[in-house]
Amino acid sequence: MSPESGTLCGSEVLDNPVWAALTGPHRGFAEFGPAGLAARYVLDASPFSALADPGDPRAWADLAALAGPGEEVWVTGLLTPPPGWETLATIPGVQLDGREVRAGAAPEAVPLGPADVPEMLELVELTRPGPFLDRTVELGTYLGIRHEGRLVAMAGERMRPEGWSEISAVCTHPDHRGRGLADRLIRAVAAEIRGRGDRPFLHAAASNTGAVRLYGSMGFTLRRSPLFLGLRTPRA
Repeated sequence: MSPESGTLCGSEVLDNPVWAALTGPHRGFAEFGPAGLAARYVLDASPFSALADPGDPRAWADLAALAGPGEEVWVTGLLTPPPGWETLATIPGVQLDGREVRAGAAPEAVPLGPADVPEMLELVELTRPGPFLDRTVELGTYLGIRHEGRLVAMAGERMRPEGWSEISAVCTHPDHRGRGLADRLIRAVAAEIRGRGDRPFLHAAASNTGAVRLYGSMGFTLRRSPLFLGLRTPRA
């Protein structure tokens, strides 16, 4: 069974952005449960899974069948797992709407692709902006800034619900902070998103107050406060 993509492209799709992405623009990166009520990104692109209806026990059972017994999954939203699921991590987050952000090109930014992944992974390991895997770069546009040939800052796109795109992997090498590189890259990625008729949004950990302040100063506004949950599926 394969679910059909929804037609909503207002902010409603951001209530369940992973599901909206995997049944929409990112369908080519999706793996579905046997009942079609749960999905996940291919594991080398993103760790996130989703449920068609988080209030439906059948969707949770389908996610368990997709992942297998005793396996770790990550979901986001305002979710309460049913009995038998183990909570491994709970990260309070913020979801920010970027419709009011002033986008603009960054002339010094260069496109990043598969050949740049080793350097991107090194920068991610150093700065910890969130999950970034071998094929994450394929999910959307990634831009970087180099200094003397070395990648020192980057930003790109992750989840892509219909009509929207999430700015993600925003990071700057510690030796190059305070120069506005993240600001310029975010605006440049937002320009790419707007250029194809979509709207930018992003997620951040609520505890990352410095980043949240930066995003607010750029015009991002709080839409909701989801949780990022690391869960273990029932073992039997």
